[in-house]
Amino acid sequence: MKKVPAGHRLLLIASFLALLTAPAIAADPTWDDVSMILQQRCVVCHQGPAAPKGLRLDSLDGLRAGSEDGPVALPEKPAESELLKRVRGKSLPRMPLTGPPWLNDEEIDLIERWVAAGMPAAAAAAAATPGSAAIETTPEPSTVTSNSPRWSNVAPIFLSRCAKCHSPTGMMGPAPEGFLTTGYAEILASGERARIVPGQPGASEVVRRIKGLSRPRMPFDGPPWLDDDQIDLIEKWIAADAPDDQGQPAPIPVGARVRFEGTLTERWKVDGQPLAVGSGTRLDKDPGVGAHVQVQGIVEQNGTIRATRIRGR
Repeated sequence: MKKVPAGHRLLLIASFLALLTAPAIAADPTWDDVSMILQQRCVVCHQGPAAPKGLRLDSLDGLRAGSEDGPVALPEKPAESELLKRVRGKSLPRMPLTGPPWLNDEEIDLIERWVAAGMPAAAAAAAATPGSAAIETTPEPSTVTSNSPRWSNVAPIFLSRCAKCHSPTGMMGPAPEGFLTTGYAEILASGERARIVPGQPGASEVVRRIKGLSRPRMPFDGPPWLDDDQIDLIEKWIAADAPDDQGQPAPIPVGARVRFEGTLTERWKVDGQPLAVGSGTRLDKDPGVGAHVQVQGIVEQNGTIRATRIRGR
């Protein structure tokens, strides 16, 4: 047998070791990989019959079907896919509407590679062994004992119908008057004025706008407006002190300003919402019962609205 020179032996060994230690080429991502991102960041809006523009991202068939404007992901054409343009901010409003934070570079890269690979479905599941039964996963039982709605019950309504404008980079640019509906803390913020007064849906501008009691009626792209069930759910959530997902009530924004419109149904109630009116309340144009008025006020300790001005419109 011909003897291999020592130098050649060393070269062969080094080449073999390099093959063993070479990083594996990453497999193309599948729908399983992409759906995890969509479930976490997109499906809160893009699911069910109320999905914006009919775009449902809770299934591969839904994504492939696209929206009423056409396909959002084109197999093997990520640069032309609206889905990628939206998550990168090349088309507005940038998605998801709950951002920032937006999808990170790794998540966007994964979606881009999936589209470039032709949008493959999940790998086929392994066949069950004889006598074995498929394992069904069911959600953990809720720990909430009250029947009151929580933030997670109303969030999809705000995100799908309101956040398209009331987000940092919405359809109208920055959110009108800085009011954001993209998260629990944001929608309860009362820096400029309180749009939600926990425990007082009748004094909450959000409720009055979606019911058309204050103008312009919201959402701004309506009709269609929110349906009766959606409005009722939001009213019940606020009446229950606007609890978070753990059932903790929102604090009353004592000292925050409020502003809303409505009809003076009694002296002093606006569409049934009582107001505290005293010597410090400015009354303009002598508003009488039945008049359409604008109310400006301050939230007091117990949630009472102390009117600072009532003006006939």
